[in-house]
Amino acid sequence: MSFTRGLVRHLNVGVLSVSTLALAPSQPPVQAPQTSAVSRFIVLYQGQRIGGETVEVKRTDAGWIISSTGQIAPPLDLTTTRFEATYAADWQPLKLSVEGVFRGQLITLSTVFASTSATSDVFSGGQRGTVTHTVSPRTIVLPNNFFAAYEALAAQLGSAAVGAKFPIYVAPQREVTATVDVVRQRRVVTADGPIDLQQFDLTFENPSGPVKAEIWIDGRKRLARLLLPAAAVTVIRDDLSAVLSREERISHPGDEDVFIPAIGFNLGATVSRPKDAGVRLPAVVLVAGSGRQDRDETVFGIPILGQLAGTLADAGFLVVRYDKRGVGLSGGRVESATLEDYAADVVSVVNWLRRRKDVDPERIAVVGHSEGGAVAMLAADRQSRIKAIALVAAPGSTGKEVTLEQQQHALARSQESEEDKKAKIALQLRIMDAALSGQGWEGIPPALRQQAETAWFKSWLLFDPAAAMKKIDQPVLIVQGALDTQVPPAHADRLEAAARARKSRAAAETRKVVVPGVNHLLVPAKTGELEEYPSLPTKTISPEISQTITDWLRTVLK
Repeated sequence: MSFTRGLVRHLNVGVLSVSTLALAPSQPPVQAPQTSAVSRFIVLYQGQRIGGETVEVKRTDAGWIISSTGQIAPPLDLTTTRFEATYAADWQPLKLSVEGVFRGQLITLSTVFASTSATSDVFSGGQRGTVTHTVSPRTIVLPNNFFAAYEALAAQLGSAAVGAKFPIYVAPQREVTATVDVVRQRRVVTADGPIDLQQFDLTFENPSGPVKAEIWIDGRKRLARLLLPAAAVTVIRDDLSAVLSREERISHPGDEDVFIPAIGFNLGATVSRPKDAGVRLPAVVLVAGSGRQDRDETVFGIPILGQLAGTLADAGFLVVRYDKRGVGLSGGRVESATLEDYAADVVSVVNWLRRRKDVDPERIAVVGHSEGGAVAMLAADRQSRIKAIALVAAPGSTGKEVTLEQQQHALARSQESEEDKKAKIALQLRIMDAALSGQGWEGIPPALRQQAETAWFKSWLLFDPAAAMKKIDQPVLIVQGALDTQVPPAHADRLEAAARARKSRAAAETRKVVVPGVNHLLVPAKTGELEEYPSLPTKTISPEISQTITDWLRTVLK
């Protein structure tokens, strides 16, 4: 009996796809959450909202009932009309019932559990079948793509230590083992006050290879956040995703949270100052890369800008990092934002700094990471009072060329046929042409059109760093990781050539530094490839990167 293939995998990545695996030892009873309540979760794919689930965890005289309904757009394309998992008081599973529509087809699943067996009746793709598996006592039932099921795992993680193992039944397939790799304390600041959370990094031992997951729980042992990196899927409770919520990932002694007036809204930001700060300090504005980045620019557990801010503050600079518009504590809307709008936000921060009595208005620099480098270039053209800019892992080609280059690199590493690769490149070219012209969307999948038909994407495709550099009169630092595969080192060469070709006096002050063994996230790596990101052993940006930026800023802002 085979279940719908797409349903038992997350976006064809096989997040919990299983075959035969040795059964994990049973777990002792654990303390259950103390309250029953309804929560709303939003589902994100590649940072974009694609749907949500309404989840109820209910305590009964017999045990626990976890239920949900929801709707998730493509590429998952799943409507859940009924999800209900019933557990005994000691979290022994009793029954699972699922009804919904997956990619236009009706699906139903009914699984009944005994102490060491699970029998499932499945209807999918117009076919019906029954399958029975041996399972461990108190196995945790996690059918793929039904995220409410993770409430049962959250309830049992509260007292788990590193190395703890849990049997996981991926209904209606077989059982795998999940191991706790890391436990971290987290805190999210909301409009109603801070919420303390625990983060558990787990590895699911699938027959096809280990798969990582990140699960956050609150003090009631309720699910707060779920991250499946291999599938680019994030599930987050709505109170933690509100505009006035942000995670406090990293802090520096004496950090000051502020609001900075922008055009029609405020930017939530953090100011980091030197320990023994004098008056009229040189200042640095940090600009994050693409996506819904907050002030720390945390990617795969690495708070890139948060770490850099602390290093620069210790070196004697006043440093500002801020939530991008529409993210964290910042107002504004991301739907209509372009690169030029993000540059206007940088100018707003610079103008705000110039009015501070503890900042020297003639010594303000901007440091941009990745796409933030493009934003820094546009801001430097708009505001001549910016003294200098540093471009870290920034694009040296047009946005259109970078997008195509990244897809070609990904396809070159894939096992797809040459015919399929050519078809995907052709589709990418059609999408970019349609995004630029506003015409030619016919035949392009709606989900791809929804992602591409945005003001930001059009502005990104049109951005040309060579043209932008001609308008910049400030000194430029170019910093690049030698193992960067998202924006390869050749981009640094192009930026350097464009910066030195300027006719202004600042052309001679151009400096380029390529740091060996460092990837796009600015940390030491082995390959630099994206699939390496979840398992990077070092979560601290390279000291050589930080020192290069610090030394250069001391020179240009002296």
